[in-house]
Amino acid sequence: MTLFSVCTTDTLVDAATALKSGALVAFPTETVYGLGADAQNPEAVARIYSVKGRPADHPLIVHIDSMDRMGDWAADVPAFAIALARDYWPGPMTLVLQRSAIAKDFITGGQETVGLRVPAHPLALGLLKAFHEAGGLGIAAPSANRFGAVSPTTADAVQEELESYMADTDLILDGGPSLVGVESTIIDCTGDAPRILRLGAITQEMIEETTGLVVTDATSAQSDIRVSGSLESHYSPKAKVILDVVAVAGDGLIAPDQIPTPNGVIRLMAPSTNEQYARDLYRALRLADQKGLEVVVALQPGGDGLAAAIRDRLQRAAHE
Repeated sequence: MTLFSVCTTDTLVDAATALKSGALVAFPTETVYGLGADAQNPEAVARIYSVKGRPADHPLIVHIDSMDRMGDWAADVPAFAIALARDYWPGPMTLVLQRSAIAKDFITGGQETVGLRVPAHPLALGLLKAFHEAGGLGIAAPSANRFGAVSPTTADAVQEELESYMADTDLILDGGPSLVGVESTIIDCTGDAPRILRLGAITQEMIEETTGLVVTDATSAQSDIRVSGSLESHYSPKAKVILDVVAVAGDGLIAPDQIPTPNGVIRLMAPSTNEQYARDLYRALRLADQKGLEVVVALQPGGDGLAAAIRDRLQRAAHE
């Protein structure tokens, strides 16, 4: 495995060639780092599942470089999905659509749907463009961590967690810290109106404003579509996460900056905004494990939008 801390155009061409040959490439997006493989190569995709320890029925998101390529992977793209793509791609949004013939079971987890995303990170877009120029149609990429663990928002976090599982031919591209910090909003576009299957930075209000439709939040109900990050326990550090209690000496603390740190408590994060809370959340959870903490107390932000996505991740991290 090779980590590229400086990524040039030649680096991206080499990475695209590696993907076409069956290697895995971890790369940055604006949400978290992804572990990518050629979405048309069943052997390469199988290695994603092996490296992550991911259940075989969990579908993968296919990353493309433009909304113009939706038709390659989707058999039916409703007008409201096109409107969402125009407004929020590139960006932290995944659209779930009826799959086309090239979206095989090894990508969809055996479902008749496929998730598509155009990431906003310039390095991710550069890799995707180079991959398409090399003849690829899409890069399958879940988060670059072991299944159920805390998603990585830096290349160092990917290397720390996955280096022992990756092959010598695999690559990690370092594009700096992810700017959003929580995974993309996943929107079911297979019905008459959008349904949110995973909360993220693209909010219900934003979706309704774009589509003019009433949006359903299906994250708290049992959905008929399986998507990443939908298990009750997910995004979990080794430390025990406890929500909305008073931290005691020896605990780690994640809380807004106006909350003081009690004596003997290890402050892991003190965000002043929800954007900062989301961006630094996974880094703080990983820091707790690096410090060997047994307990992390997290005070949840109130409100809708991004705050709801943060609470979703914290509640899954705290679930036993």
